[in-house]
Amino acid sequence: MNYRRAGKEDVMQLTALRMAYLEEDYGVLDTKIYEAIAEQLPFYFLRHLEQDCFAYVAETENALLVASALLVVSEKPANPSFITGRTGTVFNVYTQPPYRRQGNAEVLMRMLLYDAQAMDLDYVELKATSDGIPLYEKLGFGPVTAGYQDMRYQF
Repeated sequence: MNYRRAGKEDVMQLTALRMAYLEEDYGVLDTKIYEAIAEQLPFYFLRHLEQDCFAYVAETENALLVASALLVVSEKPANPSFITGRTGTVFNVYTQPPYRRQGNAEVLMRMLLYDAQAMDLDYVELKATSDGIPLYEKLGFGPVTAGYQDMRYQF
């Protein structure tokens, strides 16, 4: 297995991995929603890869991408919780079923965290599934304790 950071030449395979992840996470998506997301993703990756989105992939000897982890870097006004103003969010830690339980996600996450530290990010956060919690705890992630309630305005 070859582990590396993805480039623009990987956009279509990254899109396929993201769609597989979403269908596993959300179940079968409505056709219109599926098509809208599948159409948006390549454009997103082309605009953001190696700018503020970094994709870590596991690649077979046949150049097939079978696992991924995305790091999205955000910059915002600094505060005591993020002095540099730069933080990272992990998305789409996904491995295709035949390649699971072989350490691929751990390797990708270690690469991601190494790069995040080199980028001088204040922290990296993620939302963990129950399957992912043991790996993330092993890597040093812990629960977030905050005096704020997450809220959202949906359009």
